[in-house]
Amino acid sequence: MLHPNTLALSGAALAIIDMQEAFRPQIADFTQTAERIAIVVKAAKWLGLSIIVTEQYPKGLARTATEILDVLPASVERIEKTSFSACGVPAFKAELDRSGAKQILVCGIEAHICVNQTVHDLLAEGLQVHVLTDCVTSRSATNKLVALAKMQQSGAIPSSVEMCLFELLRDSRHEQFRAIQALIK
Repeated sequence: MLHPNTLALSGAALAIIDMQEAFRPQIADFTQTAERIAIVVKAAKWLGLSIIVTEQYPKGLARTATEILDVLPASVERIEKTSFSACGVPAFKAELDRSGAKQILVCGIEAHICVNQTVHDLLAEGLQVHVLTDCVTSRSATNKLVALAKMQQSGAIPSSVEMCLFELLRDSRHEQFRAIQALIK
């Protein structure tokens, strides 16, 4: 029997919040964060998870980071938004509903603004939120730390790339184990 805070393949989806090119020069660990998110995207494809991507005002902030775009399935439509919370966009909520997911893996930027508000709204909807702490960042390290603490105190579950992927796999006999293991080595 799984602990209720452990990820399960049957009920999980990945939400990538506003990981856009305009932030690359302003966020010190942007490239590393985008690379880690790309790893999660590859694994999510292999594991059959729904992937939802948002872009905050792409006219001004450009499109999703190249590292992520290069591995996104062609079928994934990027959802444009102006509200800070992705939950303020009907298309985002429709994708969540379509996925049927009850556990949402959240990553992206900025931790203290769009990620924070999205996480809180997802929690208010009764969803279990797993924040990939190594796939979330901000222009300021202080803002990132405060955001992670607030989200966790509000009920979000901290996780990481390796933790979430191995929870989803559950067993080294899983057919995608070797491929996913190679991604994180």
